[in-house]
Amino acid sequence: MTGGEVAGLLVAVFWAILVSFLAVVLVRLAQTLRAATRLVTEVTERAVPLLGEASATVRTAQTQLERVDTITTDVQEVTSNASALSATVATTFGGPLVKVAAFGYGVRQALTRRSAPPAPAPRRTVTGRRMPGPRARTRRGGKN
Repeated sequence: MTGGEVAGLLVAVFWAILVSFLAVVLVRLAQTLRAATRLVTEVTERAVPLLGEASATVRTAQTQLERVDTITTDVQEVTSNASALSATVATTFGGPLVKVAAFGYGVRQALTRRSAPPAPAPRRTVTGRRMPGPRARTRRGGKN
């Protein structure tokens, strides 16, 4: 065998090894692509029902939010009505009740003063000296 034939034989062997290696790589790549395709198919099969359920849940939540909005509006209206009623009651009964309470207080004070003897006026004292008490009321004509 000549040198050229040996070199050709070596190139052919390396070429066969390279082709075998590439064939193995392509087979493994094909298996990986099949597995990925199966995985995507399974995810799609599971995701579509989940998206449908999520859509139904969002619709239900929207319905509940509309109900809460209605309830909130009604509560706000009731609150404003109660406030108006409270102001009306305070205006209608507040003034007369204050007057009745003031009249009752005045009557009680008058009855208390009438039945109890008058309290003596407090005496004022200056250090070291005694001040006279209040003057007695005099009748007209200068007599007590």
